[in-house]
Amino acid sequence: MKHTLPHIPEEEQTPAVRLLMAFIEQQQETILKQQAEIESLKDEIARLKKLPRKPKIRPSKLSRDDKNKGSGNSRKSTTSRKRKKKLTIHKTEIIKPDNLPKGSRLLGYEDYTVQDMVIRPYNTRYRLARYRTPDGTTITGVLPEELQGNHFGVTLKGYILHQYYHQRVTQPLILQQLTEWGIDISSGQISNILIQGKEEFHAEKDELLTAGINNSSYIHVDDTGSRHDGKNGYCTHIGNESFAWFASTGSKSRINFLELLRGTALDYTINTVALNYMDMQGLPCKPLTAIKKSNSILFHDEEAWEVHLAQLNITNNRHIRIATEGALLGTLSANGFPPDLVIISDDAGQFNILLHALCWIHADRVFQRIVPACDKHAEKLEWVHSEIWDIFSDLKQYKEQQDPDLKIAIKARFDELCATQTSFATLDQALKRLANNKDELLLVLERPDIPLHNNLSERDIREYVIKRKISGSTRSDNGRRCRDTFVSLKKTCQKQGISFWEFLCDRLKKNNTVPYLPDLLSAKA
Repeated sequence: MKHTLPHIPEEEQTPAVRLLMAFIEQQQETILKQQAEIESLKDEIARLKKLPRKPKIRPSKLSRDDKNKGSGNSRKSTTSRKRKKKLTIHKTEIIKPDNLPKGSRLLGYEDYTVQDMVIRPYNTRYRLARYRTPDGTTITGVLPEELQGNHFGVTLKGYILHQYYHQRVTQPLILQQLTEWGIDISSGQISNILIQGKEEFHAEKDELLTAGINNSSYIHVDDTGSRHDGKNGYCTHIGNESFAWFASTGSKSRINFLELLRGTALDYTINTVALNYMDMQGLPCKPLTAIKKSNSILFHDEEAWEVHLAQLNITNNRHIRIATEGALLGTLSANGFPPDLVIISDDAGQFNILLHALCWIHADRVFQRIVPACDKHAEKLEWVHSEIWDIFSDLKQYKEQQDPDLKIAIKARFDELCATQTSFATLDQALKRLANNKDELLLVLERPDIPLHNNLSERDIREYVIKRKISGSTRSDNGRRCRDTFVSLKKTCQKQGISFWEFLCDRLKKNNTVPYLPDLLSAKA
């Protein structure tokens, strides 16, 4: 049973009483968290003991039915939304009536279309003719480029790639399916088709990030767990409505994020941008002065940069981290990284660089996790929720109108909300955190083109999470790189309205009739 604190008028709340109430609130919050953890552990024990699971009761559909009232014939509206597509006819067969009397006259045909598939092995034997020329040399016929070095056709390889990376089918199931269809293939050959010889796909994916950043005004970023070779790692997503790009690494630090933004470049650069960042991050005067006085401004790789720091006697881990972050920012600036590009995140610290905006939905989740200790605290918490979403609604209106008076009103209302003092200590701390994030949350007032939330990144990265849950972690470097590459190309194809199946077959056949994705981003921008 949940115990609530009795209401104590503010005039009767002495400092000791306020301290005691705050302590009780923290204890109740801790107890509730422990109860949730205990329930989770009970479920895990039940799973390990193979006990019956708790029944999943589906939500009621009455509300959905109520929304459909007055909308007319639901069956008609459903069929009207069906996508109409002109089918390609591969075979036409004429069927005449049985026992047709002599002298009957043909009036025409009634068309009846049947969709079907042809699934069967289709093996081709290429006989490479060999000739001896008059001068004694031997000439042999040459296989098509897409078939050289392998014994599986383009359609079969495209099907395996499509099943694994798009339909999320595991390798054992692909092997079982192809074997039942009469294809003579092994699990090792399927693995090679999935991860070997994909340099052209990797190159297109690598150029995708640069093209996406250079032709966008903002990007969404997020990360998720990604185990590799038995070790914990992370997969970072960068993208927007035009493209999606994924990269798996062993770290989720700010250095790692800057290295990803740097793309294929490996250098470290000391310039004004780098030095200003080091100064803002509190790099002490001695190492900062040493870096400024150094004549070296460009380092071609990580090893050269580390040697330079050692020569300057910069050995403190914090100092090395700040200097490295600054040098990476210097490289971004030197390579033409757009200075007005907005990075939208969920307030993870590694993404808080350059022009940074925060997600309002994640900002509200801090308040959703707060557990009120009494009815008065619940009322205050509900009031804060309503104020946050009212400001959110005003921001949506401002994005459409850009009214200067509304802009002033939104800032004033935000400041008033953050300055509110309550008897609920946990709520007051959350409001202070909200005030510290004011610039990032209200950046939309200066940049109405950016979104108010980071939902796009969470939707995109869900694609990677589902694949990880089905197929597990990666073991080889090629496997990890291919998973990142193909999920990037697949999501970008979907955003550009390109069939991923047609994309795969086009690239495997080397026809290049499907536009090169980085060029497509530049052309549309």
